[in-house]
Amino acid sequence: MRATGAVLAGSVLGGSVLSGVLASACCLGPLVFTLLGVSGAALAHRFEPLRPYLLATTYGLLAGAFYLTYRPRQAECGPGELCAMPRASRLGKVMLWIGTVLVILATAFPWYSQYLF
Repeated sequence: MRATGAVLAGSVLGGSVLSGVLASACCLGPLVFTLLGVSGAALAHRFEPLRPYLLATTYGLLAGAFYLTYRPRQAECGPGELCAMPRASRLGKVMLWIGTVLVILATAFPWYSQYLF
């Protein structure tokens, strides 16, 4: 039963990172395409009207991932369950914080992008 919670937390974290990147696609997309030498990057600007909705989805999914990762555990833990493996729990927390930092950097990109050039 605990393994299902870990899979759910992982998929919530993955969804939040993906929607965070999509929320910043209006700003990151043209820059990436320009660095790669691809023209027609203005197509990524179409994501701008969706940015508030994607950001709300991103932070909602991150909140869910934090809840599933740091929620109070039951006292009983059977052998072979995920809660019996502290290394897996530690890795999940590290990945959650790395994903959170990536989402924050992608969200703040429009504000610090002006200093990159």
